[in-house]
Amino acid sequence: MPGDDIVDFYQSRYDESARLTQTKNQIEFLRTTDVLSRFLPADPARILDVGGGTGLYAEWLAQRGHHVTLIDPVERHIEAVPRLDPGAGSISAEIGDARSLDRPDDSADATLMLGPLYHLPDRSDRVTAWTEARRVCRPGGVVVAAVISRFASLHDMLIRNRLTETGIIDIVAADLTSGQHRNPDRIDGLFTTAYFHHPDEIAGEAEAAGLTIEHIIGVEGMAGFADDLHHQLDDDDVRQFVLGVLRDLEEDKSIIGVSNHILAVARA
Repeated sequence: MPGDDIVDFYQSRYDESARLTQTKNQIEFLRTTDVLSRFLPADPARILDVGGGTGLYAEWLAQRGHHVTLIDPVERHIEAVPRLDPGAGSISAEIGDARSLDRPDDSADATLMLGPLYHLPDRSDRVTAWTEARRVCRPGGVVVAAVISRFASLHDMLIRNRLTETGIIDIVAADLTSGQHRNPDRIDGLFTTAYFHHPDEIAGEAEAAGLTIEHIIGVEGMAGFADDLHHQLDDDDVRQFVLGVLRDLEEDKSIIGVSNHILAVARA
């Protein structure tokens, strides 16, 4: 299982479901579901949602007819799943670790890791998680994983005007230098133990696990800098324009790192 501080962060100090449903973060959800809708099977599929949190994406998938198994190391997250509405599909949930999945080989049509790689500071553990995602996915199936950009904490602290606070510059500098994010003093509003990827290193980790990367996709793009974006998205024309531009630019190598979140689409 992940370290005690990581599990405690989600169990008692942070509400991941609330974060993703906040209006200011809706661009992350809209863009992630847009990518999933394009690369996951169209017909009802068996989807393994590894590190699926409280099931926001699992619910979205199930309501489109898919059969989702959510695996997460945090008991609080698993307890939230029965309250979801699966629609035409189904959702089951169990405690588990991305590095050691209690699932048969080739048992899923698609594997999602929309969180585990954030909290595996050691490259060997990340490659192991990729390897497990490939193992449980049928040949030809798709593996989609999310990472946090190497530059995310700099973006966040600049936008929130927090660089003058004690200790923040040292944390951000370490993030930029090594990708190793630490918050030992539990400074409010900062993440727990994490790893922030440079866009150029994602493919190497997946390929070390025997996967073929097909797409590296920036999720929020420049839209992630706009604090009032949710108000702008209330206008249908603006919403369609922004989402269209972000899709058009999602694989532009010159700006992928601008996104706080990056998705990798791989084939088993």
